[in-house]
Amino acid sequence: MTAHKAVGADGQDDARFYPDIDELGNDDPSCKALIERAKRLIDRRLPVLILGESGTGKECLARALHAYSQRRNAALVTLNCAAIPENLIESELYGYARGAFSGALSAGMKGRLMQAHKGTLFLDEIGDMPASQQMRFLRVLSEKEVAPLGASAPVRVDFQLICATHQDLFARVEGGTFREDLYYRIAVGIVSLPPLRERGDRALLINKILGEELGAAAATVALADNVVDLLMTHRWPGNVRQLSAALRYACAVRTGDRIEVGDLPLDLLTMRSSGRHEQPRVVEATQIVTRNRHQERERIMAALVERRWNISAAARDLGVCRASVYRKLKELRIPHVRDGIAGQADEPAPMHLAAVA
Repeated sequence: MTAHKAVGADGQDDARFYPDIDELGNDDPSCKALIERAKRLIDRRLPVLILGESGTGKECLARALHAYSQRRNAALVTLNCAAIPENLIESELYGYARGAFSGALSAGMKGRLMQAHKGTLFLDEIGDMPASQQMRFLRVLSEKEVAPLGASAPVRVDFQLICATHQDLFARVEGGTFREDLYYRIAVGIVSLPPLRERGDRALLINKILGEELGAAAATVALADNVVDLLMTHRWPGNVRQLSAALRYACAVRTGDRIEVGDLPLDLLTMRSSGRHEQPRVVEATQIVTRNRHQERERIMAALVERRWNISAAARDLGVCRASVYRKLKELRIPHVRDGIAGQADEPAPMHLAAVA
């Protein structure tokens, strides 16, 4: 896989290679379309919100977007909001000045927001950001400045924001655990990664993982027919992460040049024998059906942002009429400056206020 080097938060070479964004979609049409949309969003320096089940590659896409962006020579700074205790996330994000409190580092600490200056800030599992920090972070995004604890004056910051979550953020908004104004601030550009069971490039993914794991030996290692059948029909609840782990395990324990069913992880075989997570034999990977109100909302929002809120253009992309788009705006509670004026000339509308970064 082609890769780019990135710079770490300390300004030194990260020593990790970031994937080429154009290779992430493989030959799956829906994934390629998502990647192209994500590239346009990062080109415009719009906040990007990556949605998807656990294991679908949200962090991988975030790293690829940073490596593709105009900020690729600066730092990519990451923070998993679910992995930091609530009493520490404030200092992790904003840092503190020298002598800010008893026990503080003598030189103070630069928070992740300041580390990401001129680079990219990736907040993984943004849905788990404590409610006590959401208002303060919203203010940072609005004012473009950070006030470390104990500092005499705020500090200007300039970073590209990428967030990710596997949660239904809009449901959390409706439940009162995530601020609606913060949601609209970070959800300017939504990219929803499909689960592995809906992707049409599983064979390519399998070959790519085997190639990365086995190197030159991949050309001489074969998969038994029943292994291929299992890999292609399993529902993969852990998505690409689970598939990668299963293949790496099989490559490690194989005893010859053929991977047999017995070489696969036991939990995978247990799921298969019990019928759990088993996928029907005939699957049209391109038939991605909108399953609920939240997914429909994401799809419409993505089309509107892509077309800069031009209703006619978004309607064409969605395959519906303009009246249907206006009806959905009201039904799904999507605020828009042009609500109720569907009969006027369809000139490109300005980005609605909540979507301005």
